[in-house]
Amino acid sequence: MILVANQVVRADWRKAKSMVGGFLTKHGASVKSLRRYEERRLSYPMKGNLRGTYYLAYVEIPGDSIPHLRREFELSESVLRNLILAVDEMPEEELALAALEDDSEYSVPEPPADDAPTEEELAAAAAEREAELEAEAAKAAKKEAAESKEGEGEKSTEESKTEADAPKEA
Repeated sequence: MILVANQVVRADWRKAKSMVGGFLTKHGASVKSLRRYEERRLSYPMKGNLRGTYYLAYVEIPGDSIPHLRREFELSESVLRNLILAVDEMPEEELALAALEDDSEYSVPEPPADDAPTEEELAAAAAEREAELEAEAAKAAKKEAAESKEGEGEKSTEESKTEADAPKEA
């Protein structure tokens, strides 16, 4: 199961689906079924997202490719989370659901109105993101200050060496 950022899915859900399928096939997976499972409100913001869309995939993949696939998901800005499990067999209805979604007339159902984030949740997510940005800026400023201090320390060391090396007049 792969959780994808909702703005990517809302822009083009088929493109998001092919992105997930591309990640899987890139690492040697044979995709048996891949379908949009459900869009949901998240319990907490992930990478600034309050909503996400789950994709459910049944694949056959070599065991040594799984760590590489997980790393690919982690590096993707569009993938929020992933869960890879081993199953003995794929449910028969999965093929039918995946085939139904592949029909050109299929349309994505709208999320329920009561599942929409509240104004407070949107404000909290924006505040959290702003706090993260401020923390990153403070960290960068601290690092820059430390680097400039090191540069000044090296200068004063060089100046004191020059003074010590100069001949003393009596």
